[in-house]
Amino acid sequence: MRKINIGLLSVLFLFLLASCSNSENDKAAKDEIVYASSKDIRDINPHLYSGEMAAQNMVFESLVKNTEDGVEPWLAESWDISEDGLEYTFHLREDVTFSDGEKFNAEAVKQNMDAIMDNEERHAWLDLVNLIDENVVVDEFTYKLVLKHPYYPTLTELGLTRPFRFLSPNDFVDGTTKDGISGYSGTGPWVLSEHKENQEAVFTANEEYWGEQPKVNAVRWKVMPDHQTILLALEKGEVDLIFGSDGDMIDLDSFSALEEQGEYVTEMSEPVASRAILLNSNRPITGEIEVREALQYAVDKQSIADGILNGSESVAPTLLASTVPYSDLGLEERKYDPDKANNLLDDAGWELNSDDGYRYKDGEKLELNLYYNSDNAQEKTISEYIQSDLREIGVELHITGEQKQAFLDRQKSGEFDLQYSLSWGTPYDPQSYLSSWRIPAHGDYQAQTGLDKKAWLDETITDLMIEHDEENREAMYAEVLSYIHDEAVYIPLTYSRTKAVHRPELQGVTFNVSQYEVPFENMYFDTE
Repeated sequence: MRKINIGLLSVLFLFLLASCSNSENDKAAKDEIVYASSKDIRDINPHLYSGEMAAQNMVFESLVKNTEDGVEPWLAESWDISEDGLEYTFHLREDVTFSDGEKFNAEAVKQNMDAIMDNEERHAWLDLVNLIDENVVVDEFTYKLVLKHPYYPTLTELGLTRPFRFLSPNDFVDGTTKDGISGYSGTGPWVLSEHKENQEAVFTANEEYWGEQPKVNAVRWKVMPDHQTILLALEKGEVDLIFGSDGDMIDLDSFSALEEQGEYVTEMSEPVASRAILLNSNRPITGEIEVREALQYAVDKQSIADGILNGSESVAPTLLASTVPYSDLGLEERKYDPDKANNLLDDAGWELNSDDGYRYKDGEKLELNLYYNSDNAQEKTISEYIQSDLREIGVELHITGEQKQAFLDRQKSGEFDLQYSLSWGTPYDPQSYLSSWRIPAHGDYQAQTGLDKKAWLDETITDLMIEHDEENREAMYAEVLSYIHDEAVYIPLTYSRTKAVHRPELQGVTFNVSQYEVPFENMYFDTE
């Protein structure tokens, strides 16, 4: 923190000079938000997953929108649901065009939905894709979605950032989108007008937008992989906004330092997702439930919440917060108790060696590896806290930071003892998050493969997604979440929040329900 504060003070004078000496630049800045991101936007094809979700959300829209008040109309003005829950008939807005001038209508919706279904295997993590039976054009502005089985999260999943967003059919390649597209023509409030890979992207206001026009003319997305560079750019006045979740743009030490300085506005969302550590049940040591249970009691979550996260996040007693639908189950919290952790390991035959202070069984040392995303600003510090806690009970923990892609590849391979996990947050939790547990490409699946009832777990998740009776569905969620809790596959840490830091002149900075979206369209400059 000391280094950050010194940096803030050292550039303050230069910042004031710059802001006072160039009124012409100030005037231009008021019509353009400069947003600092550690990541390039990459390919923002709305039907694929390699692009940044915040950028996809700026350009492409969905039939419905997830809000704090539930699902609301968007490109569809209204909808009807058949009594058997199999047919959703959407009545589309008639005043919408894609940014290339193409008309948005039921035929365009069908072409997009068919293109998504043409890549069904890639989207299989989302159960709605598996349940779509037919896409029907009823008339020019009426589209009907036909399902194989009733599916209660249908509207919620149609409102997600991807893949159910709409691209002009003129941008399809050979009638599909799965192998690439020729342009990014959406119906959203922004148009991607310039992209220099790994440098910056410029989004300009869509002058033909059907809804309320953005309050500024442009958003300049500047790529700054180094977090200290982002901070310095903010202090120099080169950046207006830092916005992100889980430390991917700014760590909490820096956030607190900027808050204390008082030169910038700091904002924090309500809790949006669950931060946890995966314990791989399919590894030799963490495959022992006694070891997994001991690790639960060994980690001082409160110290992590207070010491690293500066009290900004609350301790997570269970994987999903009780406020998440179907998750208020009264499950027993495993509080910090190193004595209990030691007793569990003693009973499991892991004996403490008085010479080196570590535990052994049958000549094998109790030695584990934790992997974290090195691009994340705070995971290393949390890892070091956990390493220290486990040392106190005789466990040697090695921590390894990896670039994001290597980290994701390790999730797919299952080559980890411990690994960071973050639930997807609202509006994905619990349905979409649990649905992904059945997909081998996800770390959750790999960590669960050693469980005796893994096949039952996957089957029950599949069944509950199509269970029409609310009471039965509640009972099935309770079974799944209770089983995972009892098997100690996750060490819940805290419930995370999205954070924003911006110049005082930038107004209208708010949060969407999804941590992956940045509502630039609400923002504007006010120098009065």
